[in-house]
Amino acid sequence: MLRPSNSLLEVFVCVEPIDFRKRIPGLSVWVESELGRNPFSEHLYVFCNRRRDKVKMLYWERNGFCLWEKRLEKDRFFWPKDNREGILTLTGQQLNWLLDGIDISRVKPHESLCFSSLL
Repeated sequence: MLRPSNSLLEVFVCVEPIDFRKRIPGLSVWVESELGRNPFSEHLYVFCNRRRDKVKMLYWERNGFCLWEKRLEKDRFFWPKDNREGILTLTGQQLNWLLDGIDISRVKPHESLCFSSLL
């Protein structure tokens, strides 16, 4: 099974739906022109269709683009709400929650703590 790694620190999610006829050329141009990001960076870009039952992920890997797609047979994804930037930054773990059908706007992990001493 192929899934994004939970250890990914930044995943860019396009919050508005896109035309799902777009393939690698159209999505990579969309990333650069509409989102203002570099499609050749090794970041993961995630897109959803209008019905929210399909997801595509685009990323650059060393010498070429990769495109991953998931289609739900039943139900819909709990897609993040629109924001001013048109893009939302998630972690790999949050993306996997989204792919599993979890509403990530309701899921809040415990706060990370960092201590320097026990004394």
